[in-house]
Amino acid sequence: MTLSQTQPITELLDAATVQSICDEVWPSLVGDGEAFVPVPVPPPAELVSAWVDIIGPWTGSVVVTCAPATAEALTESVLMTRPPTVVDDEDVADALGELANVLGGNVKSVLPGESRLGLPQIGPAPARGRLDDVRALVGQWRGNYLTITVQGTAPHPSGTEVPQ
Repeated sequence: MTLSQTQPITELLDAATVQSICDEVWPSLVGDGEAFVPVPVPPPAELVSAWVDIIGPWTGSVVVTCAPATAEALTESVLMTRPPTVVDDEDVADALGELANVLGGNVKSVLPGESRLGLPQIGPAPARGRLDDVRALVGQWRGNYLTITVQGTAPHPSGTEVPQ
């Protein structure tokens, strides 16, 4: 079978591979003894996301989504700061973006063919593409809601797929 833009991520990547990437990345980036646990908890009312686009035989995004307070706590862990140090919005964007970037780079490395990674972005999560082109891990970090999603690019209104 030849690769095409229409081959969904669910045929290229299983949930166990995404979890193993998280298991590898989390302690090295977030801290020793830290883990993303794939046990769902209810989502909070307010969410923030960071993502990187992967452009290649499969095009889509790797998205990290959590509550703003969880993003701040992740930032403190990634930057190894302790209160009373104030974590500002730029720090959160950098740390959450770096987490998405490292996860995205690891996902890119297990996909077939040559791909390139876009720059990290932060804000409302990009729109998802086809329902069968999503591999989502819903879980928690320190008991707080967090998702890691590998999702195909949503079609542009013109009918073509474009990276976010």
